[in-house]
Amino acid sequence: MALLLGIENDPVRAFLLLYLIITVLSIIVFKLGFAKRLPPLKSALIYLFLIIGCMPLAFFGIGLPVAEGLIVAALILIIYKVRLYQSKKENG
Repeated sequence: MALLLGIENDPVRAFLLLYLIITVLSIIVFKLGFAKRLPPLKSALIYLFLIIGCMPLAFFGIGLPVAEGLIVAALILIIYKVRLYQSKKENG
């Protein structure tokens, strides 16, 4: 992913884009797979720590397939949620 973003030509811009992509994908995966109903302040605190925690993932994402793994995880969770919704709709 880092090479697609042009990390060798403009490293600062590419790193910021990689960080943004990893953060958005992490939020999607968290929301689809792990999030529970929480009060707004607790939810904001969790998302703040998630945003901070994505910084090391972005550093690892320069050489490792972090963003690609998050894309696969998000797709699997989306398929799971769609099938769960269809199953509940049929049984409901």
